[in-house]
Amino acid sequence: MAADLVLYSYWRSSASYRVRIALNLKGLHYRTQAVHLVRDGGEQHGAAYAALNPQQLVPTLVDGERVLTQSMAIVEYLDETHPQPPLLPSDAPGRARVRELAQIVGCDIHPLGNLRVLQWLGNPFEAGDEQKGNWMRHWMAIGFQALEAMLASSPHTGHYCHGDTPSLADICLVPQVYNARRWKLPLGDYPTLLRIDAMCAAHAAFHAAAPEQQPDAQKAA
Repeated sequence: MAADLVLYSYWRSSASYRVRIALNLKGLHYRTQAVHLVRDGGEQHGAAYAALNPQQLVPTLVDGERVLTQSMAIVEYLDETHPQPPLLPSDAPGRARVRELAQIVGCDIHPLGNLRVLQWLGNPFEAGDEQKGNWMRHWMAIGFQALEAMLASSPHTGHYCHGDTPSLADICLVPQVYNARRWKLPLGDYPTLLRIDAMCAAHAAFHAAAPEQQPDAQKAA
């Protein structure tokens, strides 16, 4: 099955970044099919890609005849079809904790900073770059404050978000920290997040998934 994996991805998409990390952690070979989200109005809006993914978003993972969308669903699919190494703890409370940490990013922070949201802020609402930056930093800071408090206070936090092995929570955290740096959010108030991010950066699976390592990486979007 692994040989048939094709990931439709954009180098700087944080949702695609999550799936790349998961694929690498699982040791799965996949082929990247780049979808440029900006060029020519966005290649995701072309007829061929829209037929594959009606939401016209990335990522899309094609596994043989299966077409999967939504990064969180894709990551859990990979975890169920390739159980080792596991991305969720074996106990129900642990799984709930990892999912809640992941969903702070995936459900509360990331959707407010998605490309299509920023484009909508610009037109029709005429928000400029400064206003967009303030919007991004505001919502990321709120989410990061909660994550920092939850991670710093929990005995279940280890080298990573939950214990001493990477999980779904780390898969979501690292791309969001990347975005925070891109949007120049001051990070000094989040030492636990920075410590975990540094631990992940030293892990080969995370390093290989980084935006700058992708075949479609560019100096400018």
